[in-house]
Amino acid sequence: MFVAVSLESMPDLSIEDAVEIADDLEFAAVEIDLHEDGGHIRPSEILDNADTAYHRVRLSHRLDIASFSIRLQSTGNEHYEQFAELCKFAKMCKVVTLTVPSAELGTPFNEEVEHLQRLVDVAETEGCRVAVRTQIGRLSEDPDTLMVLCDNVHGLGITLDPSVFMCGPCSNKSLDRIMKYVFHVHLRDSKPDAFQVSVGQGDLDYAKLIGQLSHEKYDRAFSIHMTPIDGLDHRVELRKLRRLTESLL
Repeated sequence: MFVAVSLESMPDLSIEDAVEIADDLEFAAVEIDLHEDGGHIRPSEILDNADTAYHRVRLSHRLDIASFSIRLQSTGNEHYEQFAELCKFAKMCKVVTLTVPSAELGTPFNEEVEHLQRLVDVAETEGCRVAVRTQIGRLSEDPDTLMVLCDNVHGLGITLDPSVFMCGPCSNKSLDRIMKYVFHVHLRDSKPDAFQVSVGQGDLDYAKLIGQLSHEKYDRAFSIHMTPIDGLDHRVELRKLRRLTESLL
């Protein structure tokens, strides 16, 4: 297990500046957001010129890449074609874990199973694996739904954000049954009435979380995923959570 930082934690910086800060804060790895709606690298940039994108994403720094977070705006066959190209790019960058969003609440379950299975099948051809991100307001906000999704989509994993299950509508449900499916983790400090608070001011039990994942032989990244909070030094917050997490590993 190791600690990484998501570049989504530094939304107002270029990828180059965000990676430089991650290096200064002594992170060994980063998670890079490939989001068409405003990521540090847009998927369309990769599709237009993979070589240039590869230089920015992989060759311009010495940090490892723990994962890619992918959000596309395309639909239908175009969506799967673009995703296939991003899987090839991930293989080029030696990135295995790809995080994708789940469907919004109200989406038919069978439709989501079919969609995620298709993504998993595409990713596996390039040696990648797909993890669905836990988010409030989506099918993945409920651990019971997540378990059924993973049971029905062969090869699907989870990018676990424990804050979702502290602050969301399913806060009273156990996460034990989904731990075996976790491929990646997002971390911040949270309280039941606040999705993100200053590190040390929340109620998230990091030691319990790490213990649960260790029991399942989890050996991958804990990715710090914190947006800036007004009035707080964001670099200090990132460093505090890195040190706290590393002290527990």
